[in-house]
Amino acid sequence: MQKIKITAGGKPLTLEGDIPSVGDAALDFTVLDVNFAPVSLLDFKGNTVIISAVPSLDTSVCQLQTERFNKEASALQAVVLTISMDLPVAQKRFCESFNVHNIKTLSDFKDKSFSLSYGIYIRELGLIARSVWIIDNKGTIVYRQIVPDITQEPDYDNVLKAAKAIGA
Repeated sequence: MQKIKITAGGKPLTLEGDIPSVGDAALDFTVLDVNFAPVSLLDFKGNTVIISAVPSLDTSVCQLQTERFNKEASALQAVVLTISMDLPVAQKRFCESFNVHNIKTLSDFKDKSFSLSYGIYIRELGLIARSVWIIDNKGTIVYRQIVPDITQEPDYDNVLKAAKAIGA
């Protein structure tokens, strides 16, 4: 577990919790789907899981990230999740508005179970730090990218290269 510094437009932000490292066992968490039903990481046991964490789907960079992973998901042998602090009804509206149907959008607003467990809860904003995680079918974190400035997109090429390297 380690601490990482991030910013928003150059302004320092504080992450709460410890960030797991590549090679660590993925920590379970519970979030809500668009119907407010609980979803756990354990629900995807035995599958490769790619988690695209975004601060809010109502921002342009988060929209771009979510649309990009939605596009890439059809070519991947993995479950692709987008997790944000948005309410499930807002996530559902977003998916309908932008034709996002290849990934699952999940909300961490209720318990902050995901963001606190993975050390990416932004204290000042009450949001999730932009990051991408790949968890292999054995439940191990095999890739982690925490974007240094939440106003920037992740490095998609590195994510896709890592996913393909493990057969996702």
